Amino acid sequence: MSDEQRQQQRLEISRHAVRLFAEQGVANTSGEQIAQAAGVSERTFWRYFPHKEACVEPLLTKMVGAFCEVLRAWPAELELIDHLRAAYSPLLDGATDEDIEAVLEVVRLTQNEPALRAAYLTLRERAEHTLAEVLAGRTGLPQDAIEIRVQAAAVSAVLKVATDDVARSTSKGVTRDMLELHREQIADALRGLSRLR
Repeated sequence: MSDEQRQQQRLEISRHAVRLFAEQGVANTSGEQIAQAAGVSERTFWRYFPHKEACVEPLLTKMVGAFCEVLRAWPAELELIDHLRAAYSPLLDGATDEDIEAVLEVVRLTQNEPALRAAYLTLRERAEHTLAEVLAGRTGLPQDAIEIRVQAAAVSAVLKVATDDVARSTSKGVTRDMLELHREQIADALRGLSRLR
């Protein structure tokens, strides 16, 4: 199996896990149930995920990856907020509405499920490295400079708070208008970080 096929299989397992977590809660969902729903063996399931809560990582990685990919494509002539308004979407191109809803469901679940929250926050923290890399390139400062690391953490915090907010407000379903509002909320919040140009 190729790496791409493995990643696709992990993502498919993630989708099934989120559905089961939403329907019956994390505590009442076993790895065996998730494996069965995804059509894989328990051995395969446990090879991919060290614990059942880690199943949310592939979907959350798609969300964090979408932001990092847009950030890497930030044109020199634009301010960050203008670039995000034009280019940012909560998931990468080709994502289905079901994937967007699944990601937002994970974010909703993290509010009451500490293990899922830990996975979510860990991925956000990992993304700060990419944010710092891009910001360092824009400013000419070293990536490990405290100013750059603080700015990366601030951008990450804006994205987290805005995503938490859109997840709460879309509990009855996601619309394109709501996703547009999400983009605007991020841009408006980043406006306050005046040194990001």
